[in-house]
Amino acid sequence: MKIGVHPNNLHLRLARLWPGAFADLQPIFVSYAEGRDTAALLESGDIDLGGTGSTPPIEADMRGLGVEYIAASAPRPANGAIFVRSDSPIGSVAELKDRRISLIDGSFQTYLLVRSLEGEGMSLPDVERVESGARDSLADLLEGRVDAWVAMSPRLEKALERDDVKPIVRCGAAIPNRSLFWTLERNGVSAAEIRAIVSELSRIGVEIAADPRAAARLLASGDRGGTDFDAWEKVVRSRDFTVFPIDDEIIAEQQEEADTLLRHGHFDKAIVLKRPETTR
Repeated sequence: MKIGVHPNNLHLRLARLWPGAFADLQPIFVSYAEGRDTAALLESGDIDLGGTGSTPPIEADMRGLGVEYIAASAPRPANGAIFVRSDSPIGSVAELKDRRISLIDGSFQTYLLVRSLEGEGMSLPDVERVESGARDSLADLLEGRVDAWVAMSPRLEKALERDDVKPIVRCGAAIPNRSLFWTLERNGVSAAEIRAIVSELSRIGVEIAADPRAAARLLASGDRGGTDFDAWEKVVRSRDFTVFPIDDEIIAEQQEEADTLLRHGHFDKAIVLKRPETTR
């Protein structure tokens, strides 16, 4: 089985390094740049399984690719925030109107922004989205090229320690922010393979929780972005690595996100997601 691994899905990133991970599925771990590439890699057959935030699989279904959800993490309320400069006159989400906001657009960060704006009676067109990509968004914020920055781990934890930026909203106040593990129906992942994937993701999650320092050492040893062991340990300890099979609650959350993003103009058509009992 070809398992896609990108830097921002820590569960699969750790699975690639974890002793014996997915051994029964004869895994081939395929590295790629970011979660938004997952659908294209699944479509081309370069990978059989990917893990992302909540938004990329909805984007894939909007393209008619036929997403098959396999598993979901527990909510990860600590893994996202919107920051402004400490000296900024912006003190709340309500003051983001007409401001420039750096984010990875089309990721869970878009949904975090949308729900935060909606809570203040605003909508997505009320702000200017600035695609961050691989740029240093913290520098963009500090140097005034943007007014706010949607951040996630591990940069999030570093930003929280700084005096020159401040969070105005945290993820847990707005969205569940789960990791979703998924494939496409066309890839023919069998029911037995799905059970094995869920079981293995769950096992690895339990072992990570039991030894977060070991997980942090693995992440730090392969990190090219300068995040050290102490920072990775904070990241690992801050999140719940529990994984569940897909159920109606998860699909309902995904449906709510799809409907919300449609309402705000991010999507241009409605979609009805399949319930677990209607998938293979």
